[in-house]
Parts: sequence; C-alpha cells; structure tokens
Amino acid sequence: MSDITLNLEERTAEGKRVHQLRHDGFVPSVVYGGQAAPISTQSQAVATLKAVKAAGKHSPVHLTIAGKKQLAIIKSIDMDPVKHTLRHVAFHAINQNEKIVTEVPIILVGVGDSVAERAGLIVLQAIEKMEIRALPADLPEALEISIIDLATHEDKLTIGDIKLPKGVEFADAEQDTDLVVANVYEPSALQAANDAAGGDAEDESSVESENGTDTTEASDDAAKADAK
Repeated sequence: MSDITLNLEERTAEGKRVHQLRHDGFVPSVVYGGQAAPISTQSQAVATLKAVKAAGKHSPVHLTIAGKKQLAIIKSIDMDPVKHTLRHVAFHAINQNEKIVTEVPIILVGVGDSVAERAGLIVLQAIEKMEIRALPADLPEALEISIIDLATHEDKLTIGDIKLPKGVEFADAEQDTDLVVANVYEPSALQAANDAAGGDAEDESSVESENGTDTTEASDDAAKADAK
C-alpha cells in the first residue's frame, strides 16, 4: 500500500468565503463514503498538491482528520483552468479490508528498445488506463506490459497480455481481453492515415501519456459549489 499522507482540518468556510480560504493558501475538500456523513475539509495547498500528484486517482491516501485516521482514494480533482491551481479535491473513504474499484494507468515497458522500434517501426498505445478491483493494500500504481518482443507491423498486445498482480482482477468480470493495448505501424502507413484524416489522426507525438495525476478532471457537485 502507498505511504502517501495528508493532514486535513475540518472546514467551516462555504460559498464565497472559500475564495478567501484559497487566497490564504488552503485547498477546500470533502471526504465522503462509508456510513459517516460527508465532511467538509481543508489542507495546505503545497501539501495537498504533492499528495494529489503522488496518488493520482488510483493510490490510497492516509488522511488524518482532526486527529483521526482515515484511508481514502481521490475521486475528483478541480483545477483552475486559467491559474492552473488546485481548487478542490473530493476524497472517498475506503476500508482496508474491502476490495475497491479504481482506475490505474497502463505503462508500456521497453519503449524505444523493442525489436520493432529498432527496425524503424512505430509502436502506439491504444489504451491508457484500466479499471481494476483489489484490496487497498494490493492496488498497483500501474499495470505494466512489455513491448520488447514486438517486431513487425502485424504484432500487437492486448488486454489479455497484461499479467495482473496477485490479488488484482479486472473490474469488469466479462472484460474483453482481445482489446488492443498497443499496435505496431510502419511510418509510411501511419503518415498515410494522418493525411487521409486531414491531420487529425494520432501520431507518435500526440499520444497522451499517463503521469499519475488527472488535472483536467471535473470535480463533483460539492467541488463546483465551493468553486463559486
């Protein structure tokens, strides 16, 4: 399990007073889930941003709220689109003895060193993340899959090629394991596809990589209310 920690204080500021809270260097948040009612909270901006970057939306965070310990995962993050500052975080309380469903990134291992790439071909990732189910202590930071053995434009990797860690399963019990995770392309074929699509097709430079954070995700209704 991750060792990410964050101290939260109970928050009384609501509505327009939240603006002053942010000005003073705090990030408003909410903790919900379990049998308890949602708790309005706040924390130091620097510490909160550090925890958010480390945890993303897949690693548990060890919260301390008014001296009480609580395990949680981040459900939503609200970023200011202009200032690019953290405006609100929603945490979902979890039980370390109960399996949870969360989304983790898929990481291609061996990028740049595959047989295909050494031969001048291009490997593109088709699926960036996957929902899994596991106990908090068994949650991996990412699912890894090696592309080292990809060699020709006919080669590909699918969901079925991912080796799940012990105690981890796909969230969808009927997961289609034939879905393609990575394809090999000849540069000329990829360029032709781009030209045919008027330049809208993805190329090697436009493939988005997963970095553990989700800074463009819209927050829940509580976050939107606080952001006003």
